[in-house]
Amino acid sequence: MGHPTDTLRLRSGLQGRLLRIFQSGWVQFAGVIVALAFPVTTVVHAQQSKPNEYQVKATYLYNFGRFVKWPETAPAGKGDSFSVCVLGQDPFGPILDATLAGEALDGKPVVLRRLSKPHDAGECRILFISTTEEKHLKEILTELDESGVLTVSDMPGFARRGGMIQFVLEGDKVRFEINLASAESARLVLSSELLKVAASVKRNGRSGD
Repeated sequence: MGHPTDTLRLRSGLQGRLLRIFQSGWVQFAGVIVALAFPVTTVVHAQQSKPNEYQVKATYLYNFGRFVKWPETAPAGKGDSFSVCVLGQDPFGPILDATLAGEALDGKPVVLRRLSKPHDAGECRILFISTTEEKHLKEILTELDESGVLTVSDMPGFARRGGMIQFVLEGDKVRFEINLASAESARLVLSSELLKVAASVKRNGRSGD
């Protein structure tokens, strides 16, 4: 994994150009982060940092919070912070801590929480579900049903099984699939900009099996 300082450079270089990143539709992680709308001189070069897959995913995870609207009645929206959570074994390590440090979303400071039980996820805005929880996915999604939590993972078949956003790799590109029906069932509103750049948008709402 990259050093947290490298992640901070990555974050500062990307977030100021957030909208164009999503409009460009993809991000590479093979030594250089590149958005299609950017000339080479505006990206983070390999000499400065060598972002790996999870540095890219951490940046996406934070930025999803800018393109989703949560219902006012959601339990997570009533607190003083914006909770981004990881359920199960954490694949990010210090990368995610560095990415979220000092940030705010929806006018609230972002707080990272690592969870061992889905019961504790009700107050999360964004929940990354580790691949270690794959055998329990059906139970996890059932417990979170209509809770207003944005569920994200990179486990195979996550969106098909009822998860909301699934990271997928296309060569050296990190992209994501969206299960819109699952998000709408939880009363989340996903920006049209986010939908436009998804690798695919699924309309079925099947839960994990």
